[in-house]
Amino acid sequence: MRLQTRVAAGILAMSLAALTPSFAQMAPPFIKKHLYSTTADPNADIAAALKQARAEHKRVILDFGGDWCGDCQVLDIYMHQSPNAELLEKHFVIVHIDIGHMDHNVNVADRYKVPINKGVPALAVLDAHGNLLYSQKNKEFENMRNMNSQDVTNFLNRWKA
Repeated sequence: MRLQTRVAAGILAMSLAALTPSFAQMAPPFIKKHLYSTTADPNADIAAALKQARAEHKRVILDFGGDWCGDCQVLDIYMHQSPNAELLEKHFVIVHIDIGHMDHNVNVADRYKVPINKGVPALAVLDAHGNLLYSQKNKEFENMRNMNSQDVTNFLNRWKA
């Protein structure tokens, strides 16, 4: 019995030693970001974003979602990868709007014709004067885990100012 235990321990040690370089090369663990404030006033945030957009000749992206939403977190990761981070900085002001569990700020989503009941993240694009240019109608970003950074790049290039 002792021999079997020592053999098993040796095999385990060799297996771990062989895997150790792989662990060192792995990406750091995912850390969920706080993106959507449950206490923010989206109307005030949108007004401030529009003021900034007018001054900087940009457009506004309204991002409806929740911190609990994995796809919302993935969208944020893709938005901060190159070249998307540069496109956002140059052409957009982004406003994150918390939707709770599809029961918070629903009136704001309705105003911008974003059917959050179809899934989040859900986006709308406004010009600097608050005119609606785009509203997500068909769950375009609802399944971000199956999309990639280039999909976000294409979207930003299509709607940039």
